[in-house]
Amino acid sequence: MTIMSKPPLAGGGGPRRADGEGSVQVHMETGPDIGTAKVFAVYGKGGIGKSTTSSNLSVAFSKLGKRVLQIGCDPKHDSTFTLTKRLVPTVIDVLESVQFHTEELRIEDFVYEGYNGVMCVEAGGPPAGTGCGGYVVGQTVKLLKEHHLLEDTDVVIFDVLGDVVCGGFASPLQHAERALIITANDFDSIFAMNRIVAAIQAKARNYDVRLGGVIANRSAATDEIDRFNDAIGLQRLAHFPDLDVIRRSRLKKSTLFEMDPSPELEAVQAEYLRLAATLWAGTEPLAATPMKDRDIFDFLGFD
Repeated sequence: MTIMSKPPLAGGGGPRRADGEGSVQVHMETGPDIGTAKVFAVYGKGGIGKSTTSSNLSVAFSKLGKRVLQIGCDPKHDSTFTLTKRLVPTVIDVLESVQFHTEELRIEDFVYEGYNGVMCVEAGGPPAGTGCGGYVVGQTVKLLKEHHLLEDTDVVIFDVLGDVVCGGFASPLQHAERALIITANDFDSIFAMNRIVAAIQAKARNYDVRLGGVIANRSAATDEIDRFNDAIGLQRLAHFPDLDVIRRSRLKKSTLFEMDPSPELEAVQAEYLRLAATLWAGTEPLAATPMKDRDIFDFLGFD
C-alpha cells in the first residue's frame, strides 16, 4: 500500500485516477465485484443508530421477499446481534483459526441466518491501532464470492464503523451502488455528515457508488437536516423519531418487527417498509457539494 500527499477535491468530474491518488489515505486494492445484488453502504456519526437502522432495513427488505445479506464492518462486531440474538464470530476470527487458509472454511463458519432469513456476517477488524479495517472488508467480500453466496443475494447492506473517513473504512464504497447517511437533527451529526459526503464524493471519482440520500434518526424534528440538505444538494429518504420502543428492542436483542404491536411501532415499521421499497425501486444519484468545515460551522445554528 502507498501513502499519497494531497487531499482530494470533493465531488465527481475529471479523469478517473488510481484510488488514493492525490489524497492522504491508504491505497486500497481493487476488490472483487459483488455481482447483481443491490448494494448499500450505511454511514453516519458514531452512536447515531446505524446498526439499528441497518438491521431493521434488512428485515424490511426481507419482508418484501428479497434475499438479504448484512455485513457489519465494525471491530465491535455488534451490527447483527438483533438479527441473530448473539455476537457471532467474525471473519477475521475464523480466518485466524485456519491460519488464513480460506479453502478450509465453510459458509456456516462465517455466515449466520438471522430473523426472517436475513443472512448475517461480521467482518470484525484488527485490534485497535494495529491494522487497516479495509483489508478485512475486502477479505469478507472475497470469501463470499468464493462460496458463491452473493449469487443468491438480492440486497447487500454494509453497516460501516462510525464517521471514520479513512481509506480503510471507506472500502465498502468500492462495492456499493448507493451510500446512505444516518443523521440526527443536531450540530454534531450534521457536521459529521458533511465530512462523510466529502469522502463519498471522493470515492465516486473512481467507483460506481453515488450518494443515495439521508435517513433522519432519533429526532423529533428534521428542520436542520432539511435545511442542510437543501443547501448542499441532499435528500431525506426517511424519518425515524426517538422512540422508547427502539431502545427497548436493542435491550431485548430484537428487531422492531419482533416487538409487541402498538400504533407508534406500526408507524415505524411502515416507514422501514416504505424506505426499503423506495431503495429497491432505485434512487437518483445525488451530486451534493459538501461545505468547508468553517462554512458549515457558521451555517449550523440553533435558537
